[in-house]
Amino acid sequence: MTDYPRDMVGYGADIPAANWPDDAKIALQFVINYEEGGENCILHGDAASEAFLSEIVGAAAWQGQRHMNMESIYEYGSRAGFWRLHRMFTSRDIPVTVFGVAMALHRNPEVVVAMKSAGWEVASHGYKWIDYKDVPEDVERQHIAEAIRIHTEVTGEKPAGMYQGRSSKNTHKLTMEAGFEYSADTYADEIPYYIDGPDGPFLMMPYTLDANDMRFASPQGFNSGDQFYCYLKDSFDVLYAEGGRMMSVGLHCRLVGRPGRAAALARFLDYVQGFDGVWCATRLEIAQHWRKEHPK
Repeated sequence: MTDYPRDMVGYGADIPAANWPDDAKIALQFVINYEEGGENCILHGDAASEAFLSEIVGAAAWQGQRHMNMESIYEYGSRAGFWRLHRMFTSRDIPVTVFGVAMALHRNPEVVVAMKSAGWEVASHGYKWIDYKDVPEDVERQHIAEAIRIHTEVTGEKPAGMYQGRSSKNTHKLTMEAGFEYSADTYADEIPYYIDGPDGPFLMMPYTLDANDMRFASPQGFNSGDQFYCYLKDSFDVLYAEGGRMMSVGLHCRLVGRPGRAAALARFLDYVQGFDGVWCATRLEIAQHWRKEHPK
């Protein structure tokens, strides 16, 4: 099995010491996915409307048509949900990494100013928030280049991290080729790790689909804020007790930005702020720390 392309072993039983700053027991990281205005829509040149991660669970894509209800749900995220999350995190002085879709960022300069003013990391979430599994490699390469161009133009700096999200078999290679410092397109571990790249070891920063508000919009997911809070709390408690781990929490403006869900997130933020030894950091800060502690 020496030619098997997957790593099923990872760190195994020999987990490296994270040595988080100030002897923290856990690195806690919050991601706000900013996708509104970059989703599938015929206005964006797509063949059909969006069908993923909205209040319309199980929605079907409307071929060649605008889905006005779907569009308005996404608009809620940029018009109202983002600002609720912005107030929630800035008032508690908790840093955030934004996974920003370039097309979406370009359509709302005001939120970009707010992200930058708050000192948040704005990582790339690609050019458009679409499924890349059937997109030709050359087209995905062009989209990543365009994402970097627009991102740099609207934020004033090139993104350090990349999370395509609905990725393809080519995404990792193209991310490394484009010169990013890290990729978040993995769910394979609870601490950063390296993979082989064309210019040497490349850092992977695992993300999450379980401690993620997307489960409010998927079958067998959360149907109340209490479930979301309990799941986040239990995840935090286990990782805090084990020590040396990283916990990511994935958020979306149009999902947890709704008041009934935002209340649960606020409870969790207040809960973790009651602990010592919690390093709340951006993904880039964690990546830089890991590269320093575990150079390759």
